[in-house]
Amino acid sequence: MKYKKPPLTFRKQAELIISRGLIADSENLIQILESVSYYRLSGYWYPFLLSDNTFKPNTNLESIWRRYRFDRQLRVLIMDAIERVEIAIRSQLTNAFTLKYGAFGYLDKTNLPNLSVKRHNYFKDRIKEEEQRSKEQFVSHFFTKYGDKHNELPLWMIAELMPFGMTLTFYRGIDDNLKKELATIYGVSDRVLESWLKALNVIRNICAHHGRLWNRELGYKPMIPRKNKHKKWHTPTTPQNNRIFSIILILKYILNITASESGWSLRLEGLLENYSDIPLIPMGFPDNWKESTIWKNEEVSH
Repeated sequence: MKYKKPPLTFRKQAELIISRGLIADSENLIQILESVSYYRLSGYWYPFLLSDNTFKPNTNLESIWRRYRFDRQLRVLIMDAIERVEIAIRSQLTNAFTLKYGAFGYLDKTNLPNLSVKRHNYFKDRIKEEEQRSKEQFVSHFFTKYGDKHNELPLWMIAELMPFGMTLTFYRGIDDNLKKELATIYGVSDRVLESWLKALNVIRNICAHHGRLWNRELGYKPMIPRKNKHKKWHTPTTPQNNRIFSIILILKYILNITASESGWSLRLEGLLENYSDIPLIPMGFPDNWKESTIWKNEEVSH
């Protein structure tokens, strides 16, 4: 089937939207369309549509725009938490690996047994690309001082250049015992921690590309620790792992360990209070979410 929808001016777009029943000032709507685009805004009005693609009675632009503003502020908070978690886990990973294999141990494929030769070579190539692209003074300083003996940076310097995806690749490549050692810090299995890192990497990419979080169903679903070993993850209720609340809970859990004084959870609660008209069900929040022992940072006997 050939795609035949023609491009429209912003004014024509506004006229089309209003003709479908949206209550809006035309000039205000045009300004919003100019700033965020028709297609992007449409992701926030889908819950207000009827089956014939017209708006439910009394749907106004402000209701849709509030959801957009809420989602934008939610992304900022999520990115802040992911940054803290990424740096903390990267720090633990780098330290554990270098203590075991040395500053340049990542160059030896045998020290990353869970990476194929092809994947290890790709990893090293990406590191070299980041080195060459970097404007950090520590990079030029290292090669000025040690370049006669070394063509590569030590791991603790490379770690400062790694995007989250490379950190994930590195974590997946280390030996299973080292994975278990790192996961123990966070009180979960290595399989659970790896699933969290994968999920956080996906969410980070969504945020970096300004994607919608509010009512998104997660494509990659993080593992929720098993009930028989981790009751606090299931008290008072088990979180859905296909909605953003599961990510929020994972971030809160890790921040409880790595940055308990950050005040992140209070800022998130403040955002939800400021937008109390935004429904939480599409985000996977249960009615009693504040009673979660993870959120309250309480312990539950096993």
